[in-house]
Amino acid sequence: MPKSKAKPQQETRIQAQNRAVILSAALEAFSAYGFRGATVDQIAEKAGLSKPNLLYYFRRKEDIYVALLEQTLDEWLAPLRLLNADGEPIAELTRYISEKLDMSFAGSKASRLFANEILHGAPHVGAFLKGPLRKLVEEKSTVIRRWISEGRIKPVDPEHFIFAIWAVTQHYADFSSQVESVLGAEPEKAKVKQSVLDILLRGLKA
Repeated sequence: MPKSKAKPQQETRIQAQNRAVILSAALEAFSAYGFRGATVDQIAEKAGLSKPNLLYYFRRKEDIYVALLEQTLDEWLAPLRLLNADGEPIAELTRYISEKLDMSFAGSKASRLFANEILHGAPHVGAFLKGPLRKLVEEKSTVIRRWISEGRIKPVDPEHFIFAIWAVTQHYADFSSQVESVLGAEPEKAKVKQSVLDILLRGLKA
């Protein structure tokens, strides 16, 4: 007797929705209590799921934490992946920096969670940093070196230039309280974006 076929399309959609709900709840829990302080019960409650249902998707708290960090990294790196070697360099870099700032303004909790992971030596995502992240930075550094060799932008160390972009853009997420305290109000996003672009790109224009 043949086995009855499941409905993979519907099941996949439901699984994707539940997974997204769990990771969103996990971000709230880990942001509030840290990796050690947060519990699976807290995450399940915030997600509106039973603990057994949550454990169907993730076996351990650490699995949820790693998935959340990797999702954050994947989203942050998407604009860098789109850096087009055949595009106009300043336009490409402007788009990348602008999108990174938009992400920083929108995702401060995820950014601070990731920063805390790095400050602790990246015990959960070290393999990702040394593998896919390193490969992507090498690839885009090659693009920047090509632009330099073609005389399209002035010389700059590509890897450290990328680090500088990360440092400046993430500052507005990781140190948002400091920024607001110094300015006395929330920063004007358009003004921040223009200032950061001027600082990072002015010296590159050929």
